[in-house]
Amino acid sequence: MADIRGTTTLAPVEWLVTPGLTDYPAAVARMEARAAAIRDGTAGEQVWLVEHPPIYTAGTSAQDRDLIAPGRFPVYKTGRGGQITYHGPGQRVAYVMLDLKPRGSDIRAFVHAMEDWVIGTLDQFNLKGLRRDGRVGVWIDRGDGHDDKIAAIGVRVRRWVSFHGISINVEPDLGHYAGIIPCGVRGHGVTSLVDQGRPVGMVEADMALRSAFEEIFGPTVDAAEAVA
Repeated sequence: MADIRGTTTLAPVEWLVTPGLTDYPAAVARMEARAAAIRDGTAGEQVWLVEHPPIYTAGTSAQDRDLIAPGRFPVYKTGRGGQITYHGPGQRVAYVMLDLKPRGSDIRAFVHAMEDWVIGTLDQFNLKGLRRDGRVGVWIDRGDGHDDKIAAIGVRVRRWVSFHGISINVEPDLGHYAGIIPCGVRGHGVTSLVDQGRPVGMVEADMALRSAFEEIFGPTVDAAEAVA
């Protein structure tokens, strides 16, 4: 499997956190522009952390039948992989814009590394995140033969630059998932760090995400400190 950390000559990945709620269409436009600039060699790699207002997003494999309450929140079709999911306050969304060419040009290795990133983040809160065959994302064993999903992964790669990324539930309103079949998976639930008895705030979650990211992908630098 490819070395996802890449070569030692890679610059640190810019790490940007936007406070408050970020409009989804505006976020997608900004993310796609940044990914294009990375492809053109005019910008560096970046991880961008945001929260969105309550919305549903439908990936390229989404099925209409999985939208149970179409009028509940705005629904956006998006170019990422995967099916339908929820974003909203209390959930950390990380848009990951990396150049995969110096990182091995291996999409399967990249997705595996994204899962490892989430699992490493959860480990810092003494939670065991799990992969499940046939089910994308990271799961928590509920102990009754079923699992609860704590993080979703949906990425797209264009000319070897990634965009979209992950979402991890810190303390969202889990009731908002009732309007969809999350990621098309029936028979399992959803959970969050707080729901699992970890009284974690967003700042603490961000610190864990950054630490776990650096273990897998290499060093980061605050976006304000990055060379333009």
